[in-house]
Amino acid sequence: LPALFKQELRDTEAEEGGTVTLRCELTKPKAPVEWRKGDVTLYPGLKYELRQQGCAAELVIHDLEVEDS
Repeated sequence: LPALFKQELRDTEAEEGGTVTLRCELTKPKAPVEWRKGDVTLYPGLKYELRQQGCAAELVIHDLEVEDS
């Protein structure tokens, strides 16, 4: 069976220049997760940090800009 969301992303507010963590929970541990903004796939680097432990997946966005909304 495919992995489903147990807990979906929630709207989050943060200040420009700050950091925000987006989190979701899946029904299967270590299921492959692809973070996207529109049609663009996000990859780890200075701007984005991708974490996954068990059923939880997180995207940390550093140095927030208006374009990140």
